[in-house]
Parts: sequence; structure tokens; C-alpha cells
Amino acid sequence: MPIDFTMPPHVTELRDKVRAFIKEEIEPAEAAMQKSGSWRDGIIELRRNARQRGLWLPHMPPEFGGLGLDAMAIAMISAECGRNRIASFILNVQAPDEGNMHTLLHFATPEQKEKYLRPLCEGKIRSCFAMTEPEVAGSDPTQIKTAAVKQGDNWVINGNKWFISGAHGAKFAIVMAKTDPEADPPQARNSAFIVDLPNPGFRIVRDIDTMAGKGNHCEIALENCIVPADAMLGPRGQGHTLGQVRLGPARLAHCMRWIGSTEVALEMLVKRAMERRVQGGLLIDKQAIQFMISESTMELYTAKLMVLHAAYLIEKKLPFRQEVSMAKHHVANMLWKVTDRAIQVHGALGYSTDTPLESMLRHARSARLVDGADEVHMTQIARHVIEAFKRDGSTRAATGAGLL
Repeated sequence: MPIDFTMPPHVTELRDKVRAFIKEEIEPAEAAMQKSGSWRDGIIELRRNARQRGLWLPHMPPEFGGLGLDAMAIAMISAECGRNRIASFILNVQAPDEGNMHTLLHFATPEQKEKYLRPLCEGKIRSCFAMTEPEVAGSDPTQIKTAAVKQGDNWVINGNKWFISGAHGAKFAIVMAKTDPEADPPQARNSAFIVDLPNPGFRIVRDIDTMAGKGNHCEIALENCIVPADAMLGPRGQGHTLGQVRLGPARLAHCMRWIGSTEVALEMLVKRAMERRVQGGLLIDKQAIQFMISESTMELYTAKLMVLHAAYLIEKKLPFRQEVSMAKHHVANMLWKVTDRAIQVHGALGYSTDTPLESMLRHARSARLVDGADEVHMTQIARHVIEAFKRDGSTRAATGAGLL
């Protein structure tokens, strides 16, 4: 049988090392930094220790200082990182830099890789990805209004972007802009540019307040932002393709981290139920609580299988868009439901800020919006099913290709 869920020993060993590093160093350091309000020195020290432990940059190839792990191994490591809010950053596998690294690896020229990718991999700089706009639906990049016009040896970019994560402190931005407004098909109208920051034409308007507070999710104004011709990333008119190549694995990376966060919520739920007495007994003995545990367990199990299968498809260079869409929708909703159940079992304590659950829930709500809203993925999933049936007279190709 070709199906084998056994991970190679070096992967499980690395996962265990990440797990130990989070418990032994990251969690205590995070608590101390939270208490003192001082983060910089502690973060630098943790990143240094990640390198020493051989945990740095798991998703990039060795020639850029990474561990060169494949997609399924990355899933295991990212799930561990999802159990702690700073672990991904400590290992230099955080969004949006992770997606930008992959994008540069596949589309950048050798010169661009040395200028932008290498220092990003070394942890010397940070970056951001600017595609979403306030004027048009983020789910349809063909509607992008930001325009880039060729003037001599330069491009001049004008437009507005928002929810640009990591814009504060970024040393460069990958900006999507319309270069060929009359191109047919519409997917050939956009191109990607690398904008060095700071740039007088790239202005941060504000850090957008969200349900989870401020999180360096910025609104950007591009006003006669001038970049040289060699700042184009990838071929002209291939911005849509570049975005899709970037967002597919990036969506799955989010799912991997959300699995780790869900595990924490479920563990907190079980622990609370085992300790809390009510009406002469423990919560854990109540059938309603057991049903919460069962539903959460099955949803989490399903999520892990979906993510591993999607990662397998990416790793084997097989079509993966349908499976990633299904995983993204399921995992985002599972994260919300399990975290909400954990709050319910904690009662008023879960609603308070005395546990991390209220913060986890506020952050979880964004999961159903980022990298494609639920409805976008539902539409895409249905479209693939319909296409498969029209082509094959069967839905098998769109319901987990290559499984049963």
C-alpha cells in the first residue's frame, strides 16, 4: 500500500526538539517579557538559541540557511509553533515573511534573491505583501485598482492597500499592481513589484484596529511610488499567477498553525472539566461536556488528515487547490468552534482575561476571513465538484483525489 502515515525519524526528532524548545525556553521567556514589557532582547536571544538548536528556518533550502523540509514535515513543525504566539517568529517561519520567502525563491532573479531573500532568511529584515485593497473585494484580485505606469526606466505606482500585515518595520514590500488594464484574460493584467522601504511614495496611513486590537495590519497609500524597472518580481502580467502560487501554500501554513492553537484550546477544555466540580460531581462526567470533547476531537482529527493530505499533494507537485480550499474552510471553522467550547466550559473565567482563551477566540475569528473568506472557498469547492462531474460523471476527483 502506498499510503503511509509514518514520518521519517529525522522529522519526528525535529518536531520533538521544537516541542521541547517551546516548553523549556520560549514559554518561560515569553512570560518574563510579557511581565516586563520588554521584548527586543529576549526575542534576539531566543532566535539565537533556535539557530544553536538547529531549528532555524525549517521551510527554506540549505543554500539559504534553512533545513530544507518538505511540506508534510513543515506541517508537523508549524502545528507545534501554533501552540505559542511567538514560536513561528522565533524559528523565522512566520507570516507574511514565510510566504514572501517562497515567492522570492520561485520568482526572483538571482540578484533579487541575494538582495531580498537572503537577508530575510537570515532574520536580518522583515517584509510585507500588499495586495488587498479597500475599494474592491479581496477575493477577486483581477479587480485591483492600484496601477503601475512605465515612465522611462521606472515604474510609478499609485493606489491604496489595507490589512497589509507587517508593514511597520518592513524593509521591502511585494506590491501587486495593474500594469496591463486591457489584457485578456483579466488574470494577465497585474504584475508584482518589490518596493524598497522606506520609500517616499509608500505611506502608512494607519495601523487598523481589529477585534484582536492592533496587530501591525496597516492601511497603505501609494502616491507616485517610484521603483526601477528591475523591481518587477516575475514576468510582466504574471502577478495573478504569482499570487496564487504564494497563497496556496500560505493558506495551508495558516491551517497548520491553527491546528496547534486548537490543540491548546482542547487541552484547556479537558483540564478545566477534570478539575471543576458542579452539582456534586466533576464537569468531565457530564454527558454534555463529553459530547463537546468528542466533537472537538473528531473535528481536530479531520483537520489534521486534511492538512496532511493537502501537504502531500503540494510535496508531490500534484494539483492541490481543491484540497487546500477544503482544509482552509474546515480548519478555520474548527478553530473557532473548539475555542468557543473551551470558553463555555471555563464559564465566566473563560470570558475574562485571566486565561488566554478570550484572546485566542478574538484572533480565531479572523481565520474565516484571511486568505479567502469562507464563502469564497465554498464557491470554489462546489465549482470543482461540478466540473469533475461534468468531465467524469463522478465527483471523486474533487472529493479527495487519489484517496478512495
